[in-house]
Amino acid sequence: MQTTFDCSDGDLARAVAARDPESGEAAESELYRRFAPRVRLYGLRHLRDEDAARDLVQQVMLLTIEKLRDGSVRDVDQIASFVLGVSRTMVKDLKRIEWRREKLREVFMVPDTIAAPVEDATLDVDRLETCLARLAERERMVVLLTFYAEKTAGEVGKELGVKEGNVRVIRHRAVERLRTCMTSREVVQ
Repeated sequence: MQTTFDCSDGDLARAVAARDPESGEAAESELYRRFAPRVRLYGLRHLRDEDAARDLVQQVMLLTIEKLRDGSVRDVDQIASFVLGVSRTMVKDLKRIEWRREKLREVFMVPDTIAAPVEDATLDVDRLETCLARLAERERMVVLLTFYAEKTAGEVGKELGVKEGNVRVIRHRAVERLRTCMTSREVVQ
């Protein structure tokens, strides 16, 4: 096979489909390099959001490479049309999902039911600090990693060496203890 830079799009697609250990990975990289900017621009034009466009690139290129590997692409010489078609379909799906969400919001979210926060309501940071200090070390770490570091239960579990389900239980109990401590009338020291 020629160097990946000299190949046509169809030759690259055939190399990916052949799963050749020597040239397959290079062909996938070159295919991604050639089509990712096009898919991103298509996503920007139709989704009008940089992050959504980048997500679209990842989804489209992953699906394209998977379909090439399992031989689902009928005409590998028309891989550019395939990539564009997948992009178009995924954008339609994303727009349809957003439209449905918006319709559900209109139906189920009545604006009057969401009360605005009271202007004089403030967070007693000193009390929160004291209440956090009262938690066990593991509970405090789970709360901080979840709400401050914004980690998922799985990530917290890996970091602390605890199962994901156990992290959720610890977090639930810790939040209940914090709520009780913050709302109690006793003086916290």
